[in-house]
Amino acid sequence: MGNYNSTKAEIKNYICARTPLVVVDSPERERVERILREISTELDIRIGYYTDAKQVSVIGSDVSKDAEGDPLAFIASYFRKNRNSTFAIGDIKRIGEDNVYSREVLNILYLAKEMNCTLILITADTVWSRLSQFGMLTTLDYPDMNERTAQISDFIGKYRFKYPITLDESDVRMASTLLRGFTEIQIENILSTALINNRGLSKDNLYELTGQKSRLYSAVSSIQKVNVSRSLTVSGLEGLKRWLSEKKNIFFASDEALSERDLTTPKGILLCGVPGCGKSLSAKMVAKEWELPLFRFDLGTIYDKWVGESEKKMKEALRFIDNVSPCIVWVDEIEKALSVSDSGNDTGKRVLGQFLFWLQESTSRVFLVATANDISALPFELFRKGRFSEIFFIDLPNYSERRATISQYAKKSLHCSFSDEEMDELCAVTEGFSYSDIEYAIKDAALLCLTEGQEVLTMELVLEKFRQIVPISKNNPEMLEKIRKWGEERAVAASDRKERA
Repeated sequence: MGNYNSTKAEIKNYICARTPLVVVDSPERERVERILREISTELDIRIGYYTDAKQVSVIGSDVSKDAEGDPLAFIASYFRKNRNSTFAIGDIKRIGEDNVYSREVLNILYLAKEMNCTLILITADTVWSRLSQFGMLTTLDYPDMNERTAQISDFIGKYRFKYPITLDESDVRMASTLLRGFTEIQIENILSTALINNRGLSKDNLYELTGQKSRLYSAVSSIQKVNVSRSLTVSGLEGLKRWLSEKKNIFFASDEALSERDLTTPKGILLCGVPGCGKSLSAKMVAKEWELPLFRFDLGTIYDKWVGESEKKMKEALRFIDNVSPCIVWVDEIEKALSVSDSGNDTGKRVLGQFLFWLQESTSRVFLVATANDISALPFELFRKGRFSEIFFIDLPNYSERRATISQYAKKSLHCSFSDEEMDELCAVTEGFSYSDIEYAIKDAALLCLTEGQEVLTMELVLEKFRQIVPISKNNPEMLEKIRKWGEERAVAASDRKERA
């Protein structure tokens, strides 16, 4: 894989060395044409060029002429008449296998070798092995961070006096990160659409830039996009929030800055702990705070009864995730899907192997948020350092977290606030409650307010709703103690644990 400058340097060296064939692997023909124009000027050489639209021309010139129906015959004649020449084809067809067309190209390569010429093929398709033996392959990757930043800056400069654009330097870097994996044309289209839709560009529009990305790729049944409210608030979990705030800057750092220190972006987090305490909501919290799209990956749907289909589905899902990055990927109750590998199921082991390899080696900007209730059911390999950036334990909310949660849901659902004395009483009665226990009780009271009117709301009603709840701490104290013991020994606390009550 190469950026613009490294690919240009490779092509330039191959032309100077008179390599018979240079294959430029890229779907962006316009960028390759720009490279060839610069090389033509720097080396002071003519580079012939063929496309179906313009037929035969010279790179950097608007003059063109008809190839008279057969561009390969024209190129063969061109090489015979012009020793030490270079010719590029922008529209190449059917060269992935042995056929009449590819064999004609092969004959031209024999001629190119004899006449000390170079044939350049621009294609995103595979090349027949007999052709590839004649030359070198170079890949022009999608625009890198510097190229995207320069393109966005040029776009802003072009439209700054026509539309209100308030993006500063840090916003441009953020936009550049969000647009990773797009071609130059796609970046231009996305920026133009956002500019017209919003009649300008501001920091608030950055999240929209990746909104269309998943539509560029075929849908995968095991992955669903999750809508996240921009007004989402999550109470408690201050330790997790601090960690995410610190890692956000690293996740959005440039490739160059990370490479200088031999670092990679954060891979993700594994959230384990008490059911109903915000593990799943945390995935939405990350997406909202980092302003990235959220996708739910249902690993359980990967498994198929037909031989090879499970592995194929996993490969397609991981490819889709890489394509839509940067993004947040949420895997809920990961133990249910991956524990199948411990049952002697060969398919399960192969699928787990695929997933673990991707988790370890993928260079895409993907942040994985995996949740687990039964941590003992997870395969041991998942805990190897480098696969998850950190493992967090989420316990029952402490006093201050309960206070914040009650206040949050009271405002949203009951349309009221409680005094300090009332809040102390509510926090006391909810000791041992999970976040979901608190939410359920308050929304149960809100249902009465909806049907019978706001005047039905009293402190006694709210207390009664809480007293009717049998919290998870009393339902299964043995399970709670087991989970807590594991979390205290092997994970980082998601909350500030100065108090337990």
